[in-house]
Amino acid sequence: MYGTRGAGARVATAAAVGAALLLAGCSSSGGGSEDEKGGSGGGITQQPKASDPFWVNPDGNAARQVTAYEKAGRSAEAEQIRKIAEQPTGEWIGPEKPEAEARGFTEAAEKADRTAILVLYDIPHRDCGQFSQGGAADGNAYRAWIEDVARGIGDRHTTVVLEPDAVLHMVDGCTPDQFHEERYDLLKGAITKLKSLRNTKVYLDAGNAGWQHPDGIFQPLKQAGVDQADGFAVNVANFYSTEDSIAYGKQLSAKVGGKHFVVDTSRNGNGPYTDGDPQQRWCNPPGRALGERPTTRTADPLVDAYLWVKRPGESDGTCKGGPKAGQWWADYALKLAAASK
Repeated sequence: MYGTRGAGARVATAAAVGAALLLAGCSSSGGGSEDEKGGSGGGITQQPKASDPFWVNPDGNAARQVTAYEKAGRSAEAEQIRKIAEQPTGEWIGPEKPEAEARGFTEAAEKADRTAILVLYDIPHRDCGQFSQGGAADGNAYRAWIEDVARGIGDRHTTVVLEPDAVLHMVDGCTPDQFHEERYDLLKGAITKLKSLRNTKVYLDAGNAGWQHPDGIFQPLKQAGVDQADGFAVNVANFYSTEDSIAYGKQLSAKVGGKHFVVDTSRNGNGPYTDGDPQQRWCNPPGRALGERPTTRTADPLVDAYLWVKRPGESDGTCKGGPKAGQWWADYALKLAAASK
């Protein structure tokens, strides 16, 4: 259900905060060549650390699009995309070079005195055959992948959003029963490994306000190891309002020992899409807008941060005219930004 960078992400060497760091496949996934995007740049800088301690990637897809529009003399479009480019977003670690990618992002963040946001999305049988299907070949491959990610992170300050949909798809029946026992073990193992790192926070994905009542997911979250995590994440890559997401998160928190949580506000400015096929409303819905900017100054003490976990402007999948999941889609990005304040 969620966009991923995929195995085809190209390798790029990007300048980040004045240092050349290897961002192995992370700076740009699909959606055109470097020349077509105009290269990196756009004058993208970090947000004030006091309210937003997270790292802004100065060489991300949105930053490259700003540069491309500026070079083409399309200043109005460049300023719209700048609304995205100037905010920290989650970096989705790919399957092929997890250690190099995790190290590249966290080193760049450390040089900027910021915290990297990493999204780990490689669980076996991921997305149960939908647009973002794939993931590690088996449990051992996943454990090795997590080990590689952990080596790449090291002692650098990092916030991890762990496995969007992995618990939810066991609860809603999307992931077949025969895979459940292994998945719970893999998630618990991932949390244990990541929490052994000195400066890493881990939030396990816990669905969204439009799914069901929290009664249906709190026990599976416990079985997946949420007690050992820093908390859970809600609304990842979805569109439910911040208010509704906080209400859902607070109900769930009360059932899992008062755990804190983070909210993905990347595209929830206009709330969820309510037309068309209910099973496809989450996928590239029209008329959406950017939500609250990433910050640790939130509306509730249980909410550790508003994050842009899903990268605005990257496709949910090949629906409604979109490219493959995780690929940059400039037209959609423009519409999100133009609908936002």
